[in-house]
Amino acid sequence: MNKDVSIIIPAHNEAQTIGNLILKIRALYPKFEIIVINDGSTDDTAAVARNTGATVYSHPYNIGNGAAIKSGIRIASGDVLVFMDGDGQHEPDDIEKLLKYFPEFDMVVGARSKGNHASLGRTVGNTAYNWLASYVAKFRVEDLTSGFRAVKADIAHNLLYLLPNTYSYPTTLTLSVLRNGRTVKYVPVKAKMRRSGKSGISMFKDGVRFFMIIIKICTLYSPFRIFLPVSFVTFLTGLFYYFYTFCIWGRFTNMSALLFTTSIVIFMMGLVSEQICQMRFERSEGDKDEMS
Repeated sequence: MNKDVSIIIPAHNEAQTIGNLILKIRALYPKFEIIVINDGSTDDTAAVARNTGATVYSHPYNIGNGAAIKSGIRIASGDVLVFMDGDGQHEPDDIEKLLKYFPEFDMVVGARSKGNHASLGRTVGNTAYNWLASYVAKFRVEDLTSGFRAVKADIAHNLLYLLPNTYSYPTTLTLSVLRNGRTVKYVPVKAKMRRSGKSGISMFKDGVRFFMIIIKICTLYSPFRIFLPVSFVTFLTGLFYYFYTFCIWGRFTNMSALLFTTSIVIFMMGLVSEQICQMRFERSEGDKDEMS
């Protein structure tokens, strides 16, 4: 446990819980840097965090959970960054579970069990997103949206420009780390229910956002994983429609021709996108070699 570690805690109106959380962390890990990002709180979150020994950085207004994480990444001095919520859901005791896998792994995530999710709807939604993310990343994603994780600081800095300002930053970070060929480890943890306040995550609005982020990251790192299934489904639709019209009217229709042509166009777009993606990574790796 002699690692140079910074613990980053985004907080918005968490005055009731942030103090006890910091005291527990300080008692367990006295040498760790504790940074609280006060994201425009209207209560005494900043004062409580400062009085209990944390370094406090305040946003003048509420920007978002992801924006708070990005601010923490910018000012943290540790070689390993630990992200955890300020509402008491995550146990400081579990930090050691994450850190023991460094430096072997690049990122370690605290995976919640199904019973730890707030509702049945959110459990079903997270299961679906985990499956989609696993398909995109070619890696079994156990908890895509967990905010309790540890990551090497240099990796977090390199991916900083991709992270959104919202609660969906864990989705972007997970997929970006995996698609960059980095190693990820999932560790089972038990997350508590919120001790105060109400979750700021909307199942529908943020669910759509999570889905769009998965698609965006997929097209950014591995576009053929999106273009190929769409092309295949379009081709099959054209094929079935052709059989249907041939059996009914005995002819090949314009709609079948359109579907076949569209599938070919989508397939070729996927090939071009894949080549552009490959050239972009080769150029970025070349720039890194020149800098070193």
